[in-house]
Amino acid sequence: MNNLTLKQLRYVQALAQTGHFGRAADLCAISQPALSLQIKEVEDHLGVALFERDTRQVRLTSFGETFVDRARDILRSVQDLEDFARNEKGTFLSRLRMGIIPTIAPYLLPALVSDLKRDTPEIDIHIRETVTPRLIEDLTQGRIDTAIVALPVSEPSFEEVPLITEHFVFVRPKSDDRKPVPSVEMLQEMRLLLLEEGHCFRDQALEFCNLSLKRPRETLDGSSLATLVQMVDAGLGVTLIPEMAVPIETRSASVSVIRFGKPEPTRTIGMIWRKSNPLAPAFKTLSDMVKMTARRLNATA
Repeated sequence: MNNLTLKQLRYVQALAQTGHFGRAADLCAISQPALSLQIKEVEDHLGVALFERDTRQVRLTSFGETFVDRARDILRSVQDLEDFARNEKGTFLSRLRMGIIPTIAPYLLPALVSDLKRDTPEIDIHIRETVTPRLIEDLTQGRIDTAIVALPVSEPSFEEVPLITEHFVFVRPKSDDRKPVPSVEMLQEMRLLLLEEGHCFRDQALEFCNLSLKRPRETLDGSSLATLVQMVDAGLGVTLIPEMAVPIETRSASVSVIRFGKPEPTRTIGMIWRKSNPLAPAFKTLSDMVKMTARRLNATA
């Protein structure tokens, strides 16, 4: 082997990311034996081990950590070159790799994809739905072009563009329909249903309710907003959901939905992308399109 290839750097990065040969092979769309062979060739070429292997997991060596950091920089620079060429050709919307958090995706994506397809029929859209920390990692490493998240993200290397401000609403059993809107102090005494850890919406709900989860038995976790609303319908507690989710998540549940008094809890939804990305001007144009779609949906929620 004469030189390392970009493909091999991607294989090393995938194994570092997953810590598992099988999952890394799936991520790279090759067989596990082929991936193992490529990793061995890289290590033989370097004369230094990148990974420690045992029967249960794969870990980076000290040298491997430094190597992977530099490989990420190289792969990101290569992606920037490709984006620069796309920008020069004026084809920035021929392919769009967009990330989006789960508490926005089901409510915004159908209308957004429809609007984008209508305005740019040739667009090839790839969606990555996951929690904010993973989207930040994907964006940093160039695996996605842009992401729709709750702001602020506060990453110095990212551009943040606000799209809409969205209210949170209170969801409780239908039998409580005539009760007054609870205060923050009253919420602290209720069984609050929350999303699992890792969701920024969970943290926002806890902040509004001024809870630190020192009393874990007072709360229950769900994997999605749909699950939380169905748990409320079953009488297991109460929850908060973003206003955009109300039409979809409450249509098959017998629950009461009410807005809080002033000041209402809110979140800012926005788009982020790397400031260094040559397509940054195009993403600003794209954000204007997303903003129109999001505002239309928020107005009808």
